[in-house]
Amino acid sequence: MIDLQKKVAIVTGGTRGIGFEIVKTFAENNAQVIFFGSKETSVNKALEEFNKLGIQVEGYYPNLSNYEEVEKIVATIYNKYQHIDIVVNNAGMSANKKIEDTTLEEFEKIMNLNVTAIFNLCKAVVPYMKKQKEGVILNTSSMVSIYGQPSGVGYPTSKFAVNGLTKSLARELAPANIRVNAVAPGITNTEMMATLPEEMIAPLIKNIPLGRIGEPKDIANAFLFLASDLASYITGVILQVDGAAHN
Repeated sequence: MIDLQKKVAIVTGGTRGIGFEIVKTFAENNAQVIFFGSKETSVNKALEEFNKLGIQVEGYYPNLSNYEEVEKIVATIYNKYQHIDIVVNNAGMSANKKIEDTTLEEFEKIMNLNVTAIFNLCKAVVPYMKKQKEGVILNTSSMVSIYGQPSGVGYPTSKFAVNGLTKSLARELAPANIRVNAVAPGITNTEMMATLPEEMIAPLIKNIPLGRIGEPKDIANAFLFLASDLASYITGVILQVDGAAHN
């Protein structure tokens, strides 16, 4: 067990999939976790699931693309706990349309949630972390941030941006003892993957040297390591967790 020592962690996109597992894993390792979801119904549903697991966490549903709303909720959390130690920017959306079928509005929506939302939360939380003289910011990237994907250009574009933001903030915030890293998951066994037929999944597995797709716990454990003091000298890293599928 890695002991997060009652550290306060904010996790966006925490109502399902990888985000849900990150919340669960952090809480199991003694962090006080506050997760964000996209709407009240999904947050309440996740809270019910966490309660069934005996996990006590808090949930909110701010509009992450609205800086004033994000700033307000971050101030509320800080005033309650007097510190914010870890932020995981996990909320995001994917895309798979060809460029000629993608509207400008659809592209902007992806960029707003996958990039602008990260900027907003980082901007809101950094002053508190500087005041504490320590902090950890973790971002969810993707394997497509390494080599792109054949359609849905907005998604890899946003994840390339996440990598750039991660590496740049790591350099900017290092003097304040704030570490910034990202995890780039490969194909992961989430609800979306469960809807795919076996004939689609089998070829994907053949391209993964470890011979299986990732589980949400595999990804959450990478976040846990980077959030912990075990990674105290690691910053500016994009940690690929994909079974070597990128090679």
